[in-house]
Amino acid sequence: MDPAGLIGIVVALGAIFGALLLEGANPMSILLPAPLLLVWVGTIGVGIAGHTLADTIGAFKAVPRALRSKAPDPSATIDTLVRLADRARREGLLALEEDARDVEDPFLRAGLQSAIDGTDPEDLRRLLEDKIASKRTGDRVHAKYFQDLGGYAPTIGIIGTVISLVHVLENLSDPESLGHSIAAAFVATLWGILSANVVWLPIGTRIRRISDLECTQMEVTLEGLLAVQSGANPRLVGEQLRSLLPGDGAERAAKADAQAEAA
Repeated sequence: MDPAGLIGIVVALGAIFGALLLEGANPMSILLPAPLLLVWVGTIGVGIAGHTLADTIGAFKAVPRALRSKAPDPSATIDTLVRLADRARREGLLALEEDARDVEDPFLRAGLQSAIDGTDPEDLRRLLEDKIASKRTGDRVHAKYFQDLGGYAPTIGIIGTVISLVHVLENLSDPESLGHSIAAAFVATLWGILSANVVWLPIGTRIRRISDLECTQMEVTLEGLLAVQSGANPRLVGEQLRSLLPGDGAERAAKADAQAEAA
Protein backbone atom coordinates (compact mmCIF):
# COMPACT_ATOMS: atom_id res chain seq x y z
CA MET A 1 0.00 0.00 0.00
CA ASP A 2 1.22 3.51 -0.88
CA PRO A 3 -0.16 5.77 1.91
CA ALA A 4 0.79 9.06 0.21
CA GLY A 5 -2.81 9.97 -0.65
CA LEU A 6 -4.19 9.42 2.83
CA ILE A 7 -1.17 11.00 4.50
CA GLY A 8 -1.43 14.09 2.31
CA ILE A 9 -5.13 14.65 3.02
CA VAL A 10 -4.67 14.11 6.78
CA VAL A 11 -1.69 16.49 6.89
CA ALA A 12 -3.61 19.17 4.97
CA LEU A 13 -6.65 18.90 7.25
CA GLY A 14 -4.38 18.91 10.30
CA ALA A 15 -2.70 22.10 9.09
CA ILE A 16 -6.07 23.79 8.58
CA PHE A 17 -7.47 22.88 11.99
CA GLY A 18 -4.10 23.59 13.57
CA ALA A 19 -4.20 27.10 12.11
CA LEU A 20 -7.67 27.59 13.56
CA LEU A 21 -6.40 26.63 17.01
CA LEU A 22 -3.37 28.91 16.73
CA GLU A 23 -5.66 31.78 15.80
CA GLY A 24 -7.64 31.10 18.96
CA ALA A 25 -10.76 30.02 17.08
CA ASN A 26 -12.94 27.08 18.00
CA PRO A 27 -12.70 24.35 15.29
CA MET A 28 -16.35 23.55 15.96
CA SER A 29 -17.23 26.98 14.60
CA ILE A 30 -16.79 25.72 11.03
CA LEU A 31 -18.64 22.44 11.57
CA LEU A 32 -22.04 23.94 10.85
CA PRO A 33 -24.66 21.52 9.45
CA ALA A 34 -26.17 23.84 6.82
CA PRO A 35 -22.91 24.77 4.99
CA LEU A 36 -21.64 21.18 5.23
CA LEU A 37 -24.86 19.83 3.73
CA LEU A 38 -24.95 22.40 0.96
CA VAL A 39 -21.31 22.12 -0.08
CA TRP A 40 -20.76 18.36 0.12
CA VAL A 41 -24.16 17.09 -1.00
CA GLY A 42 -24.72 19.96 -3.43
CA THR A 43 -21.35 19.43 -5.09
CA ILE A 44 -21.93 15.71 -5.52
CA GLY A 45 -25.41 16.46 -6.88
CA VAL A 46 -24.01 18.81 -9.51
CA GLY A 47 -21.38 16.18 -10.34
CA ILE A 48 -24.11 13.60 -10.93
CA ALA A 49 -25.97 16.09 -13.15
CA GLY A 50 -22.87 16.60 -15.29
CA HIS A 51 -22.06 12.92 -15.71
CA THR A 52 -23.85 9.63 -16.02
CA LEU A 53 -24.88 7.61 -12.99
CA ALA A 54 -22.41 4.91 -14.05
CA ASP A 55 -19.63 7.54 -14.05
CA THR A 56 -20.52 8.55 -10.49
CA ILE A 57 -20.63 5.00 -9.15
CA GLY A 58 -17.41 4.06 -10.95
CA ALA A 59 -15.61 7.17 -9.73
CA PHE A 60 -16.42 6.57 -6.06
CA LYS A 61 -15.54 2.88 -6.43
CA ALA A 62 -12.14 3.97 -7.73
CA VAL A 63 -11.36 6.04 -4.62
CA PRO A 64 -10.44 3.19 -2.21
CA ARG A 65 -8.25 1.53 -4.83
CA ALA A 66 -6.50 4.80 -5.64
CA LEU A 67 -5.84 5.65 -1.98
CA ARG A 68 -4.82 2.14 -0.90
CA SER A 69 -3.12 0.81 -4.01
CA LYS A 70 0.60 0.30 -4.08
CA ALA A 71 2.54 1.91 -6.90
CA PRO A 72 3.35 -0.89 -9.37
CA ASP A 73 6.92 -2.15 -9.56
CA PRO A 74 7.87 -2.66 -13.22
CA SER A 75 11.24 -4.11 -12.19
CA ALA A 76 9.59 -7.25 -10.79
CA THR A 77 7.56 -7.65 -13.99
CA ILE A 78 10.69 -7.24 -16.11
CA ASP A 79 12.49 -9.92 -14.09
CA THR A 80 9.55 -12.26 -14.68
CA LEU A 81 9.55 -11.54 -18.42
CA VAL A 82 13.31 -12.10 -18.68
CA ARG A 83 12.90 -15.45 -16.94
CA LEU A 84 10.06 -16.38 -19.28
CA ALA A 85 12.09 -15.29 -22.31
CA ASP A 86 14.99 -17.46 -21.20
CA ARG A 87 12.83 -20.54 -20.80
CA ALA A 88 10.89 -19.92 -24.02
CA ARG A 89 14.12 -19.65 -25.97
CA ARG A 90 15.44 -22.90 -24.55
CA GLU A 91 12.25 -24.99 -24.45
CA GLY A 92 9.70 -23.20 -26.62
CA LEU A 93 6.52 -21.27 -25.82
CA LEU A 94 4.52 -24.39 -24.91
CA ALA A 95 6.87 -24.93 -21.97
CA LEU A 96 5.43 -21.78 -20.38
CA GLU A 97 1.98 -23.30 -19.74
CA GLU A 98 2.77 -23.96 -16.09
CA ASP A 99 4.41 -20.54 -15.64
CA ALA A 100 1.30 -18.85 -17.04
CA ARG A 101 -0.88 -20.40 -14.34
CA ASP A 102 1.45 -19.11 -11.60
CA VAL A 103 1.55 -15.49 -12.81
CA GLU A 104 -0.37 -13.17 -10.46
CA ASP A 105 -0.70 -10.20 -12.81
CA PRO A 106 -3.94 -10.81 -14.76
CA PHE A 107 -2.78 -8.71 -17.73
CA LEU A 108 0.50 -10.61 -18.02
CA ARG A 109 -1.23 -13.95 -17.47
CA ALA A 110 -3.85 -13.33 -20.18
CA GLY A 111 -1.28 -12.04 -22.66
CA LEU A 112 1.09 -14.92 -22.01
CA GLN A 113 -1.69 -17.47 -22.46
CA SER A 114 -2.67 -15.85 -25.75
CA ALA A 115 0.95 -16.04 -26.93
CA ILE A 116 1.15 -19.70 -25.92
CA ASP A 117 -2.08 -20.39 -27.81
CA GLY A 118 -0.42 -19.19 -30.99
CA THR A 119 -1.99 -15.75 -31.39
CA ASP A 120 -0.42 -13.79 -34.24
CA PRO A 121 2.01 -11.14 -32.89
CA GLU A 122 0.14 -8.28 -34.57
CA ASP A 123 -3.18 -9.53 -33.24
CA LEU A 124 -1.65 -9.94 -29.78
CA ARG A 125 -0.29 -6.38 -29.85
CA ARG A 126 -3.65 -5.02 -30.96
CA LEU A 127 -5.50 -7.00 -28.28
CA LEU A 128 -3.24 -5.81 -25.47
CA GLU A 129 -3.13 -2.22 -26.69
CA ASP A 130 -6.94 -2.19 -26.72
CA LYS A 131 -6.98 -3.37 -23.09
CA ILE A 132 -4.53 -0.64 -22.10
CA ALA A 133 -6.51 2.03 -23.95
CA SER A 134 -9.75 0.85 -22.35
CA LYS A 135 -8.25 1.04 -18.86
CA ARG A 136 -6.73 4.46 -19.48
CA THR A 137 -10.02 5.83 -20.80
CA GLY A 138 -11.99 4.52 -17.82
CA ASP A 139 -9.48 5.94 -15.34
CA ARG A 140 -9.51 9.31 -17.11
CA VAL A 141 -13.30 9.45 -16.73
CA HIS A 142 -13.00 8.76 -12.99
CA ALA A 143 -10.23 11.33 -12.54
CA LYS A 144 -12.16 13.97 -14.49
CA TYR A 145 -15.23 13.38 -12.34
CA PHE A 146 -13.36 14.46 -9.21
CA GLN A 147 -11.59 17.28 -11.01
CA ASP A 148 -15.01 18.57 -12.05
CA LEU A 149 -16.19 18.34 -8.43
CA GLY A 150 -13.15 20.43 -7.52
CA GLY A 151 -14.37 23.07 -9.96
CA TYR A 152 -17.97 23.03 -8.74
CA ALA A 153 -17.31 23.07 -4.98
CA PRO A 154 -16.01 26.67 -4.58
CA THR A 155 -18.99 28.03 -6.54
CA ILE A 156 -21.42 25.98 -4.45
CA GLY A 157 -19.70 27.43 -1.38
CA ILE A 158 -20.23 30.98 -2.67
CA ILE A 159 -23.91 30.18 -3.21
CA GLY A 160 -24.10 29.09 0.43
CA THR A 161 -22.45 32.31 1.55
CA VAL A 162 -24.90 34.42 -0.47
CA ILE A 163 -27.84 32.51 1.03
CA SER A 164 -26.49 33.15 4.54
CA LEU A 165 -25.84 36.85 3.84
CA VAL A 166 -29.41 37.25 2.63
CA HIS A 167 -30.50 35.86 5.97
CA VAL A 168 -28.14 38.28 7.74
CA LEU A 169 -29.60 41.26 5.91
CA GLU A 170 -33.08 40.17 6.91
CA ASN A 171 -32.09 40.43 10.56
CA LEU A 172 -30.26 43.77 10.74
CA SER A 173 -32.60 44.76 13.56
CA ASP A 174 -30.60 42.45 15.87
CA PRO A 175 -27.08 43.99 15.84
CA GLU A 176 -25.80 41.72 18.62
CA SER A 177 -26.04 38.64 16.38
CA LEU A 178 -24.60 40.26 13.25
CA GLY A 179 -20.98 39.30 13.94
CA HIS A 180 -21.79 35.66 14.52
CA SER A 181 -24.15 35.53 11.54
CA ILE A 182 -21.66 37.10 9.13
CA ALA A 183 -18.89 34.77 10.30
CA ALA A 184 -21.16 31.77 9.82
CA ALA A 185 -22.06 33.00 6.33
CA PHE A 186 -18.47 32.60 5.13
CA VAL A 187 -18.21 29.01 6.40
CA ALA A 188 -19.82 27.74 3.19
CA THR A 189 -17.13 29.45 1.10
CA LEU A 190 -14.47 27.97 3.36
CA TRP A 191 -15.84 24.44 2.91
CA GLY A 192 -16.20 24.92 -0.84
CA ILE A 193 -12.55 25.91 -1.26
CA LEU A 194 -11.37 23.37 1.31
CA SER A 195 -13.23 20.41 -0.20
CA ALA A 196 -12.04 21.30 -3.70
CA ASN A 197 -8.35 21.69 -2.89
CA VAL A 198 -7.96 19.15 -0.08
CA VAL A 199 -10.28 16.36 -1.21
CA TRP A 200 -11.71 16.43 -4.74
CA LEU A 201 -8.73 17.68 -6.79
CA PRO A 202 -6.12 15.55 -4.96
CA ILE A 203 -8.25 12.43 -5.38
CA GLY A 204 -8.66 13.12 -9.10
CA THR A 205 -4.92 13.69 -9.48
CA ARG A 206 -4.16 10.54 -7.48
CA ILE A 207 -6.43 8.38 -9.65
CA ARG A 208 -4.76 9.70 -12.79
CA ARG A 209 -1.24 9.20 -11.42
CA ILE A 210 -1.87 5.61 -10.33
CA SER A 211 -3.46 4.95 -13.73
CA ASP A 212 -0.37 6.32 -15.51
CA LEU A 213 1.92 4.06 -13.47
CA GLU A 214 -0.25 1.01 -14.09
CA CYS A 215 -0.55 1.70 -17.82
CA THR A 216 3.22 2.16 -18.07
CA GLN A 217 3.69 -1.25 -16.49
CA MET A 218 1.14 -2.75 -18.90
CA GLU A 219 3.00 -1.22 -21.86
CA VAL A 220 6.26 -2.69 -20.61
CA THR A 221 4.50 -6.04 -20.21
CA LEU A 222 3.16 -5.83 -23.77
CA GLU A 223 6.61 -5.28 -25.26
CA GLY A 224 8.04 -8.04 -23.09
CA LEU A 225 5.39 -10.55 -24.16
CA LEU A 226 6.03 -9.83 -27.82
CA ALA A 227 9.76 -10.31 -27.21
CA VAL A 228 9.11 -13.62 -25.42
CA GLN A 229 6.87 -14.73 -28.28
CA SER A 230 9.55 -13.92 -30.86
CA GLY A 231 12.25 -15.84 -28.96
CA ALA A 232 14.42 -12.78 -28.31
CA ASN A 233 17.64 -12.94 -26.30
CA PRO A 234 16.70 -12.68 -22.59
CA ARG A 235 19.48 -10.21 -21.83
CA LEU A 236 18.35 -7.94 -24.66
CA VAL A 237 14.76 -8.27 -23.48
CA GLY A 238 15.70 -7.02 -20.03
CA GLU A 239 17.76 -4.16 -21.44
CA GLN A 240 15.00 -3.11 -23.83
CA LEU A 241 12.28 -3.20 -21.20
CA ARG A 242 14.27 -1.28 -18.60
CA SER A 243 15.00 1.41 -21.16
CA LEU A 244 11.23 1.93 -21.44
CA LEU A 245 10.94 2.90 -17.79
CA PRO A 246 10.61 6.66 -17.23
CA GLY A 247 13.32 8.66 -15.52
CA ASP A 248 16.27 6.44 -14.77
CA GLY A 249 15.45 3.67 -17.26
CA ALA A 250 18.93 3.73 -18.82
CA GLU A 251 20.59 3.66 -15.40
CA ARG A 252 18.47 0.68 -14.35
CA ALA A 253 19.32 -1.14 -17.56
CA ALA A 254 23.06 -0.60 -17.04
CA LYS A 255 22.82 -1.73 -13.42
CA ALA A 256 20.87 -4.85 -14.38
CA ASP A 257 23.37 -5.69 -17.09
CA ALA A 258 26.26 -5.34 -14.63
CA GLN A 259 24.50 -7.64 -12.17
CA ALA A 260 23.84 -10.19 -14.91
CA GLU A 261 27.49 -10.18 -15.98
CA ALA A 262 28.65 -10.54 -12.37
CA ALA A 263 26.34 -13.51 -11.89
